[in-house]
Amino acid sequence: MAEPDLVWSSDAPVLGLRAARTGRDVRVAAERLGVPAAALSPALVEPGLRLLVDDESGAAGLLRRQWAEDGTAEAVLLLRSGMRIDQPGVLATAAGWGCDRVRDERTVDVRPVPVPPDDAPLAQRFRHLAALAATRVEVAVTLARGAGQDRTKDDGSPAIAADEAAHTAAAEVFRALGVTVLSEERRDAPVADDVPWVVLDPLDGTGNFAAGMPPWAFSAGLVIAGRPVAGLVADLSSGRRWEGSDGAGAWRDGVPAAPRTGTTVVVPSAPSGGTVGVPPTARRVRVTGCTAIDLCLVADGAAAAWHDVDRSGTHVHDVAGGLAVLLAAGGVALTPDGEPLELRPDTEQRIRLVAAPSARAAQELLAALG
Repeated sequence: MAEPDLVWSSDAPVLGLRAARTGRDVRVAAERLGVPAAALSPALVEPGLRLLVDDESGAAGLLRRQWAEDGTAEAVLLLRSGMRIDQPGVLATAAGWGCDRVRDERTVDVRPVPVPPDDAPLAQRFRHLAALAATRVEVAVTLARGAGQDRTKDDGSPAIAADEAAHTAAAEVFRALGVTVLSEERRDAPVADDVPWVVLDPLDGTGNFAAGMPPWAFSAGLVIAGRPVAGLVADLSSGRRWEGSDGAGAWRDGVPAAPRTGTTVVVPSAPSGGTVGVPPTARRVRVTGCTAIDLCLVADGAAAAWHDVDRSGTHVHDVAGGLAVLLAAGGVALTPDGEPLELRPDTEQRIRLVAAPSARAAQELLAALG
């Protein structure tokens, strides 16, 4: 994950920490930390663990995301060699998890996660708040499970108490950003053409959440001049997080994400008595029931494409966060006419698009769809 601009006050050198990606990374770190590689291997697959390594110095550390007894989300440095909790890479990991502090389990030292100043770039402030909001929503929807009365919205989608709890938790965090926030759970506020705005889907995949069938997610996107320039999508069912920012890149659980060609296509829903349009290279079609995550799967290369061109369309709150991640990763989103997609501050408007690794792949998909 890209490190935010943090004020470095230590005499120790700044390490080039990165998230471990391979078995070799794990084995090298295990030797440095003096533990079996098996003890560190879960960090490659469990979103709540992060093994940080520095290729130049050999420094390594294992972080765990957890909630302390006082209810505070914290990142705990469980094992370390050649690094401390005040390293920018450690603090950046905690910030990306939406934690308020970092704690060294060995020394019990505690360091608060720095908050970007008010004059920091808007996208940087958004990313910090989006990570915090995702963590607040994670708790809110869990505590709202089984509460309230289920109902059906005008468009046929389910609405449960967790939707409202998620919105309330996220909106409270984003108030500090000072821009208009739109949400699936509220009527749209007016937004001028020349100002940035944020759009939330506090709980994408409500039907999945209600059924207990993953995934369900929190999604937030920052939009400027119709382009989603920063976004975060958190899979609340597993802890996975994708985030991206225009010009900075995209990450999945701290590892750089990039789209790629492949044979798996994701779509928002199963066909109702018809067929699913796919490119000639497609071999598999997947339906997750969570559009925000679908777009992130294209962004990180797990899926080759996503589209809703042969369906009724989706909404801006469903796609803004995932599209920001996709575009930051180098992917493309086109309208059915083959034009770059522009987002409008209207949560009622239907949007139809294709998402792909490249403009060529997107055009090929549009051609296959006729």
